[in-house]
Amino acid sequence: MTTGRAPKRSSFGTIRKLPSGRYQARYTVPGTDKLINAPMTYTTKGDADAWLRAERSARERGTWRPAESSTQTLRDYAERWLADRKLKPSTRKHYRVVLDKFILDQIGDRQIAKIDRITVRSWHADLGRVTGPVYKAHAYRLLSTIMQSAVDDELITTSPCTLRNAGAPKPDHEPEPATLDELATIVDNMPERYRLLVHLAAWCALRYGELAELRRKDVNLTAGVIRVRRGVTWVDGEAIVGPPKSKAGIRDVAIPPHVIPLIKDHQRKHPGLDEALLFPAPRGAHMTHQRFYVWWRPAREAAGRPDLRVHDLRHTGATYAAQNGATLAELMHRLGHSTPQTAMRYQHAVAQREKALAAKLSEMATGATS
Repeated sequence: MTTGRAPKRSSFGTIRKLPSGRYQARYTVPGTDKLINAPMTYTTKGDADAWLRAERSARERGTWRPAESSTQTLRDYAERWLADRKLKPSTRKHYRVVLDKFILDQIGDRQIAKIDRITVRSWHADLGRVTGPVYKAHAYRLLSTIMQSAVDDELITTSPCTLRNAGAPKPDHEPEPATLDELATIVDNMPERYRLLVHLAAWCALRYGELAELRRKDVNLTAGVIRVRRGVTWVDGEAIVGPPKSKAGIRDVAIPPHVIPLIKDHQRKHPGLDEALLFPAPRGAHMTHQRFYVWWRPAREAAGRPDLRVHDLRHTGATYAAQNGATLAELMHRLGHSTPQTAMRYQHAVAQREKALAAKLSEMATGATS
């Protein structure tokens, strides 16, 4: 096991920096060889040293008791773990909900050192009674991450989260791509101002949050690309603008040629400054999912697709691209998805073939043959 940096001696005990970047304080019980760790790890060396000073002071006053890290509960550790993480507001909100509803209420008061594989297996099985497969997987992944941090902080030796595939459930919604006729019917039944949004969601496979934050400056018609640099999420009703979900989400998406005239027409009918939102809500703010669905629901009903979600247009666009020969690397680039392995393996090929892929998409839409 990696032990991190060599411990630095204090006048009472030692402090060392762990691989996680946090600091661990420990001391030997006077007159014995018993080594005692602090009941938690600390963000700064100063905090760890303050714990040692407090322990020494209590000893000198005659009120000293050795602290045992094994008594720390999952609730206490998880709260500190969440507070110490640099997270997007939407991610922090999601973690908070998952912790409160599916982890801490069930096993939060158990000592972290006493949570074993049987505990995790039983907790995971019981989750199926209170939530669906998606949140069940989210809860397992979050607990697994927290327990691995506890391993890194040397509070436990191994993680008890060993269930195979528990963090990757089968999707509860398998989207059926929209056909060209269905897509055309949906567009025709949308308000004129938001027809282009549907086209870009499908033909450029953009996320809704990326579309809702898309601004005129992000559309480069000379280069024929949409520069995805930001997205919007909503936390407690407040719009939060930030970078895409991952580094792979920062990308230039080639626009199929048949969509460029639609963009020009939209910009002509709805002029604005470069910083202006391309698809604002009627009063100018970011358009929430709820507001957009006021128009989306009747439009999809008209197409005979009451099951189709806005997000399914991304799946539709990916399917169209795959049908026209897109490689895995091209699809991952276009959708803003990647793993480190695929990104390193294919990133050079993506830039060279992206425009050719976009041209093939237009050939499909217009019925042209190459």
